[in-house]
Amino acid sequence: MDYKNTLNLPKTNFAMKADLPKREPVFLKEWLDKDIYKLIRQKMQGKPKYVLHDGPPYANGDIHLGHALNKTLKDIVVKFKTMQGFDSAYVPGWDCHGLPIEHQLFKELKISKYQIGQVEFRKKAFDYAMKYVGNQREQFQRLGVFGDWQNPYLTLSRDYEEAIVVSFGELAQKGYIYRGLKPVNWCYRCETALAEAEVEYEDHSSPSIFVKFKLDESTEDTFLVIWTTTPWTLIANVAVAVHPDFLYSFIKTDKGNLVVASELLKRVLAASGIEKYELIKEVSGKSLDGLVYTHPFGLRKGRVVMADYVSKEDGSGLVHTAPGHGNEDYFTGIKYKLEIIMPVDSKGKFDESAGEFFGQNVYDANKNILDKLTGLGALLFSGKIQHSYPHCWRCKNPVIFRATKQWFLSIDFSNLRQSLINEIRDNINWIPEAGKERIASMVGLRPDWCLSRQRYWGVPIPALVCNNCNEQFFDQQVIERFASFVASEGTDCWFERDVKDFIAEGLKCPHCKAGDFSKGTDILDVWFDSGVSSQAVLKKRQDLGFPADLYLEGSDQHRGWFQSSLITAVCIDGKAPFKAVLTHGFVVDGEGRKMSKSIGNVISPFDIIKNYGADILRMWVASSDYNEDIRISPEILLRLAEAYRKIRNTARFMLSNLYDFNPDKDTINYASLKKIDQWILFKLHLLILEVTQAYEKFEFNKAYKKIYDFCNEDLSMYYLDMAKGRLYTFAASSDSRRAAQSAIYEVLDAVVRLMSPILVFTADEIWQNMPQSQRNCQVLSVHLAGWPRAEESSGKIAEQDGTGVEMEAIIELIPVVAKSLEEKRSQGVIGSSFDAKINILTNNEKRYTYLESLKHELCEVFKVSQVEVRKSEGDSEIAVESVHADGQKCSRCWNYSFSVGKTEEHPLICETCLRAIS
Repeated sequence: MDYKNTLNLPKTNFAMKADLPKREPVFLKEWLDKDIYKLIRQKMQGKPKYVLHDGPPYANGDIHLGHALNKTLKDIVVKFKTMQGFDSAYVPGWDCHGLPIEHQLFKELKISKYQIGQVEFRKKAFDYAMKYVGNQREQFQRLGVFGDWQNPYLTLSRDYEEAIVVSFGELAQKGYIYRGLKPVNWCYRCETALAEAEVEYEDHSSPSIFVKFKLDESTEDTFLVIWTTTPWTLIANVAVAVHPDFLYSFIKTDKGNLVVASELLKRVLAASGIEKYELIKEVSGKSLDGLVYTHPFGLRKGRVVMADYVSKEDGSGLVHTAPGHGNEDYFTGIKYKLEIIMPVDSKGKFDESAGEFFGQNVYDANKNILDKLTGLGALLFSGKIQHSYPHCWRCKNPVIFRATKQWFLSIDFSNLRQSLINEIRDNINWIPEAGKERIASMVGLRPDWCLSRQRYWGVPIPALVCNNCNEQFFDQQVIERFASFVASEGTDCWFERDVKDFIAEGLKCPHCKAGDFSKGTDILDVWFDSGVSSQAVLKKRQDLGFPADLYLEGSDQHRGWFQSSLITAVCIDGKAPFKAVLTHGFVVDGEGRKMSKSIGNVISPFDIIKNYGADILRMWVASSDYNEDIRISPEILLRLAEAYRKIRNTARFMLSNLYDFNPDKDTINYASLKKIDQWILFKLHLLILEVTQAYEKFEFNKAYKKIYDFCNEDLSMYYLDMAKGRLYTFAASSDSRRAAQSAIYEVLDAVVRLMSPILVFTADEIWQNMPQSQRNCQVLSVHLAGWPRAEESSGKIAEQDGTGVEMEAIIELIPVVAKSLEEKRSQGVIGSSFDAKINILTNNEKRYTYLESLKHELCEVFKVSQVEVRKSEGDSEIAVESVHADGQKCSRCWNYSFSVGKTEEHPLICETCLRAIS
């Protein structure tokens, strides 16, 4: 007889080969057809809310790995919270205004902003943004991210733009907004002011020069020695700053009498090639206050002022001061009522006030300025310095500091700065904790927020310009009328309507009392657009709420969206718009290098999905420690693919042994399970506790590792390998086989839920191949199922009655047994482990009694034919020896037994197998 046909061999439609790139789109279509997201929302209606508020990516291109990382992390959180029983809606959003889109569109159109009308360009920008909203929506959905994709929030939608204008009006009315002449980061390529969050610091090579400024009213020629790395700003010099507490040396040299900070004297002289000098006197910085000098180009008189920011780290201890070209210089200028000179136009070129340098680009002018200083004998030293310098985040060119009249939000008005810091430190949970001090220090040092931009695309700042005195101002009624028009027409109405449509009769200029006005042309900073999403989205959407439970973005948003959101909410609501903030690092290659097209190390998410599938991409996200920069490479992806195969094959083995199992009819109660079945349920109980805790702490890499280790070790290496004989050879409906199936079903039912926030497609594929209980049969998708509860798991009983711990002690013997078996195998005594009998010797009475009670189950644990437990008189508490098994080998189960050959009809099989085939 062919006994193979009598075995319960595995059967399943769950394929061994994942083929995710082809299989995942089928699931995606099914989810969309069934509208799984809507079903989830209906199921969770009325449950406690958990709101993760989406930070909007720019709608200006295809998604990259940074987007995939961010959206996947958010999706893991939302799916976990939903399965836990929270009403956790996910409303995706897009930033649709501002420089990123404007810059990209001008590049595609191959024109500048002077070659197209503003309204015409704005309509093109609208279409451009909507095109990429559509593209990115599909790309994010392909990642398996659930959300209200048909009703996202868009900063260009009329209701959102209305909220922007209303929020701005509220800040203006409360007194936070003012107009001022201040130096700002200025990109002369993009011809616009930039906020701090719109600059990136990159290495930059600058001139490093020491220049002589001649003091007036000195009997001998005496010079202040200043140091600068921006020679072009010398045109706007009006003062020299010294530290009041430093000592300064007056020295006689062959290059004139020089004044230098005493501690920096040797360094300055060495750089200037001065070997001999004579000390005339040493004075305090305070005594230099008010000294007058003549600008080296004879442009004006300047004077010495005091400043605490003067450093001993570099330079000469005397700081060239141009209030129009730097923030510290500006505040010094305000303090001393210095003139703010701005000889540079919006294109980065000198105007007529710069004399012979008129029309020159500021950076190009550096050489000519150095040549002139050399000709005048004023240049002591010229070299180069490599330092970190701000660059425009779009065009990547170095910015300049340029004083212009802009609209600002005052960070110190009404004690705002301290209120922000109090919220940061007292009322927000920062993940990781280091984020708290990072953003607190940024807010503590940040300048006022420059809100105005010189762009075409965005929300106009509804300021009026007096045609008589040229001053700009706000009128609350104008802002309110503008907001009402925006609600029905969009922000283009500011450019399309006559100014009279916005003005109430009798309005007068608050500066000169004239009544003739034009509309302001500045555009609102795009960070303000996204910053007021708490007003435009959280407060308006019924499925969300204010404040949000969580904001989750890259760590660069400490100086970006987190700040803009915090500032506007504290101004309007008096509190933060988020209860917790989670930040992640950036994607780098396998060697830790930033991804760059020039290096050729950029990996596209689409290539990963095409070659491996989205679940592998999600595994990469979940398995990474996102607190650091996150590495990715072909080698890392191969390792992940192999790990995925192990998880998939473990699930497949379990599914293939449940083909005839009905959970409602065939489940064996816990008390009737074998100890090894109870042990795996104990391990499952611990897994649920640990994985749930890891998810709750946002430690997804720990959750992933726990699931992987459980599948690879506890299941594949141990339990499933042990139970395999029972599953294959015992009678199909026997209690022993049903016991193993009951344990496997409970394990699989929990593990598939635990993995579902990460492996979204695979988990649903497993779910649809599982035998469904009456309780689960109505659940179309694993994503509509609940989270496994540790307190409801059978393994909790094994924890309470001690079975789990007792069995752990036996599991720990497996390596000892394996070593003993390997010795006998190498000696040729046995081949397979089933050829062996294990003798366990112990001098511990309690252990002997326990092992003896499990003697028959131990055969399954150690995968041997026989186990004998003996009392020992030796010193060792436990010892193991292997011998060849007794009896004959059964042709069906491969175990040795004295019962083989007892019947004439089936002389080749044992008594257990005989019962099975009967």
